[in-house]
Amino acid sequence: MRILVVDDDPQILSFLRRGLAYEGYAVDTAEDGESALKRALQAPPDLVILDVMMPGLDGLEVARRLRAGGDVPIVFLTARGAVADRVAGLDAGADDYLVKPFSLDELLARVRAHLRRRQPAEGEVLRFGDLSLNTATCEVQRGNQVISLTSKEFNLLELFLRHPRQVLTRDVIYERVWGYDFGGESNVIEVYIRHLRQKLEAVGLARLVHTVRGAGYVLDSREV
Repeated sequence: MRILVVDDDPQILSFLRRGLAYEGYAVDTAEDGESALKRALQAPPDLVILDVMMPGLDGLEVARRLRAGGDVPIVFLTARGAVADRVAGLDAGADDYLVKPFSLDELLARVRAHLRRRQPAEGEVLRFGDLSLNTATCEVQRGNQVISLTSKEFNLLELFLRHPRQVLTRDVIYERVWGYDFGGESNVIEVYIRHLRQKLEAVGLARLVHTVRGAGYVLDSREV
């Protein structure tokens, strides 16, 4: 999935580029409206994250032109949070409106929701070996066995499946799954990892989620 991020603040562009790329998206950026429209023509995005206040063409006009040319989802990300501003953004063709300062996890959740609506009804299926996860139906299977997970267990497994064989630190897991910091002494991750392992390793199946001492956790078919 390709996402176009449009903002005249280089720090926000850099922050969003890293955050979205970490989630597996291809990311294009633009610092003004004219550049955004050119990028959208050169490499049509699957979703646009758009600031309102920019030099030259403002975000409202960019949204109108994008909407006139297609149905790409548009998420406004702006400091203007008054009701009138939200109404203007939605009237210009935006699908969503998020006010700065914002939570990256909330933005990512909204991005996933809009992209899911553009996918076929079966949704995205993530696979690793004999393990599969359907993001639309929330069904998890290992081999022919359906595995029942809680919401947080599902989110945790989805994170691992999007980053197979990559060591995920506790801080990354906290941020991506819970959205805030429990503090260094919390054992909530260990508890959820244990629950996830118990369910994935039922009937004697091999371990997939491994502990990397001093580093974090990794989804791998081999012992680490």
